[in-house]
Amino acid sequence: MAGDFDVTARNWLGVAAFVACSFLAFPQVVAGHVFDLGWIFAWLAPASLAVALGGLAPRRAAWAGFVAGWLAHAAILHWIYVVTAIYGRAPAAVGILAPTGLALYMAAFTTGQGAAWAWLVRRGRGGPFVFAALWAALDHGRHFVLSGFPWGVIGYAQHESPALLGLAPYTGVVGLSFVTALGGAGLALLVPGIVRGSPTRRARAMGALVVTALAMAGGTLSNALADRPAGGSLRLGLLQGNIDQGIKWSPAFAEETMRVYEDLSRRAVAEGARLVVWPETAVPGSVETEPGFGPRLSQLARELGVVLVVGAVGVEPWQDDYRFFDSAYVYDGTGVRLDRYDKAHLVPFGEYLPLREVLGRYIRAVATGIARDDVTEGQGPRACSLPFDPDAGGPAAPAEAVRRGEAERTVRAGIPICYELLFPDLVRRFAGDGAEILVAITNDAWYGRSGAPYQFLAITALRSAETRLWTARAANTGITALIDDLGRVREQTAIFERTLLVGDVPLRSPGHEATFYVRHGDVFAGACWASLAVFAILGVCWPRGERDFE
Repeated sequence: MAGDFDVTARNWLGVAAFVACSFLAFPQVVAGHVFDLGWIFAWLAPASLAVALGGLAPRRAAWAGFVAGWLAHAAILHWIYVVTAIYGRAPAAVGILAPTGLALYMAAFTTGQGAAWAWLVRRGRGGPFVFAALWAALDHGRHFVLSGFPWGVIGYAQHESPALLGLAPYTGVVGLSFVTALGGAGLALLVPGIVRGSPTRRARAMGALVVTALAMAGGTLSNALADRPAGGSLRLGLLQGNIDQGIKWSPAFAEETMRVYEDLSRRAVAEGARLVVWPETAVPGSVETEPGFGPRLSQLARELGVVLVVGAVGVEPWQDDYRFFDSAYVYDGTGVRLDRYDKAHLVPFGEYLPLREVLGRYIRAVATGIARDDVTEGQGPRACSLPFDPDAGGPAAPAEAVRRGEAERTVRAGIPICYELLFPDLVRRFAGDGAEILVAITNDAWYGRSGAPYQFLAITALRSAETRLWTARAANTGITALIDDLGRVREQTAIFERTLLVGDVPLRSPGHEATFYVRHGDVFAGACWASLAVFAILGVCWPRGERDFE
């Protein structure tokens, strides 16, 4: 049949709908107002792709998947123009090429979705559940292939769905993608004129929608039965200095930057904060090699008598030079530096340049200011111990008391830094190392007044839902936020305002049982990959005649 091979108007309509729905599924800023419509468009995006691929041979479906994925993600990533052309000071042409070029990475996965799905349909193995498993498996792949870039994964569009967030402690964000794709495929099968109707197809559509509803009911029950934190609470102060990216690393502005954060720290302590958190690279220089910063931070910690977590540049001697890290420093209430955590997953083309020997002749990494060449990755995620005296108004326990075992207790905190928050397997390892809270620090100034800060906040919310840990998020220009252990944003600041957020965060009791996802990782994603292998074998050995989505 010609329709089996030609891309029809119906298919192109599906492509156009997928582009529009994918863009609208994530928070966007229009005329200064934030629109977050994922509650409807997250479902319509996979439904649209199912329509776009319907009735196509694998080669045509691959082409339709490529076009749909490329255009959709180029639109979602439009904010990268701000990163490269405005703050990275690249030519405007590079600013335009950057999001469209990066979108090719995502398009590779939608291309695979199209080709594999069309092949499975032709072998009679292409029901809604297989569509959803394929979608979820490829979303999982986006978290690690070529170091990974999972921005725009459809599961994140469900960040305001309490029912689906309840699945995250078991399946990770991939489970949310699966249920969303399953519901979307079921909807596509029910639309009149989209497929040739038959009782079997209608039954499969209804089955997909019933399972979607059951999964949402299960997520709702999971939240209702969630073990609530029982380890006391900690009052935190999260600072938002609102330092413009264009002057962030200017030596002439360094003194003003430090003054801003010191004043905000004093305000936070005046409001009762026992832990004060500065954002990623808030200190405009090196704590180790520039004498004006390290002693100043120690003095501030002594003055305030609280624990400080401070984002700064880490520097270590290396051979005949130095190597640089994106780091978080921990100071106790006596001014002693307790720990330094180094960011373990770096931004390609931002903090380091892949294939530097070849590409270094033509381009450079965007995040200048941290390092002369490339930032060095840390050894991996681990929890840091923060001394903590739970008596209201009492000073934070000093390091020596902690070492002698005399402190009331220590709080184990994971400190993911910016880009690390995109990777659930990395963040779960903070929780697996005993973290009772996530203290996330980031610098979202790069994104400008786009939807990206709100999209990144949605990604961060999933990390809380997966680990069942509260997240305290300090961002240079916003969004600074408190996110509870169910993935709900409890408090947040506006972007590009100099402000602070002080609040009480419940802590998990020491020795609490970690979530299934923290303990076992991407088991659900592995099951999706395994089921696809089974269906592929069945398609080769025992093909069936009836096909859905034709």
